[in-house]
Amino acid sequence: MPSIPASSDLPTAAETPAEAGLLDALQHQVAVFARRAEQTRLGGVGQARNSMDRAAYLLLNRLDLEGPMGVKALAGGMGIDSSTVTRQVAPLVDGGLVKRTSHPEDGRAVVLALSPRGLARLEEVRSSRRELMALVTRDWTEEEREAFTSLLTRFNVSLSELMASVQDAGPAT
Repeated sequence: MPSIPASSDLPTAAETPAEAGLLDALQHQVAVFARRAEQTRLGGVGQARNSMDRAAYLLLNRLDLEGPMGVKALAGGMGIDSSTVTRQVAPLVDGGLVKRTSHPEDGRAVVLALSPRGLARLEEVRSSRRELMALVTRDWTEEEREAFTSLLTRFNVSLSELMASVQDAGPAT
């Protein structure tokens, strides 16, 4: 994993006017994307459109991909604190989408797991969102979809690593 530069090592301005223009265009497109994503919540199409908020989707998806885990592990993997996960998971438990079980090795610890109902609901939302992505990128080639996905993944990982390094550094003095 590449190392994150200390905040004092980060560039404060673009080195050339062309680079500055490109970075301005990038930050503008990211801001527009964030607005569009929030407006639609990238919720898909059909009946499942906007039927699951971002936090619920990300929590259920993580439990599906990585299996049952404790609140602390879930929070750490998502880059949020445990109290936020606890608050976000409560309605999912109440709705029967997530179940709390005892840790198999330590009966005192609680593990969160995706319930069969949660998996079915997640698949319904995934299908709707997949259809939306197909519509949005219908004129794209497979290679363009792959390149965009790869670059967006790289961007998200880089942003996550940067934010973690800033948090680890603590407040500026």
